[in-house]
Amino acid sequence: MTESLIEDALYLHWNEATYVCPRRPRLRILEALLGFRDTYPGITSDQLIPGRIAERAAIELDDMVEANPEIRSHIIASPWHVPLRWFAAFDPSEREVFKNEAAITGIRFRTPLANAIERMTHALDVVANAGFQDSVVDPLRELVDWLFRFPDDSIVELDYGEVASLFSEGDLAMDETAGDMLASLNALEDGDLDEAGSNYARAAGRWARAQALAYMN
Repeated sequence: MTESLIEDALYLHWNEATYVCPRRPRLRILEALLGFRDTYPGITSDQLIPGRIAERAAIELDDMVEANPEIRSHIIASPWHVPLRWFAAFDPSEREVFKNEAAITGIRFRTPLANAIERMTHALDVVANAGFQDSVVDPLRELVDWLFRFPDDSIVELDYGEVASLFSEGDLAMDETAGDMLASLNALEDGDLDEAGSNYARAAGRWARAQALAYMN
């Protein structure tokens, strides 16, 4: 599905409160384009996104930020899969299996911002103290920094979106990725590397096929 480029917002009524999420599609497109290019440096990046296009995108993004220093993306997305680090923001009990308007089964998590920040900060500390490389730690730190930019009374939602269509209804019903990631972090904090690795491998294996599509495309 192609997302509209209209500058509108999403509205959510949850726990007797109404939340507004500006979509900012143009901002997100520019950030995603430059971020995707940085993911594949060198010759590959030029083949995927020519330098002249990246340069124009960078200039436009700089102009947007200069005009509105407070502007930021309220939505982050990942093609074909949900990055496992995102699950660290949620408790397994916050998982919801639901049917959307098209009667397609999906999964989502919702939690108050304070809970998400506390959990993500803890996950960052655990991973950093375990001695992982910057390539593992930095994306967690960036996610924590992003969360801190929002008002205290915000909520955080993770929605599988169209990625859910890559799984059967049975797979979605049995999806325990959040629980596996929590168990992995707890084991890592306790110094049980075997248990941490086993739980992480179970979560990663569940998403292996979906993640492979990102590289195929």
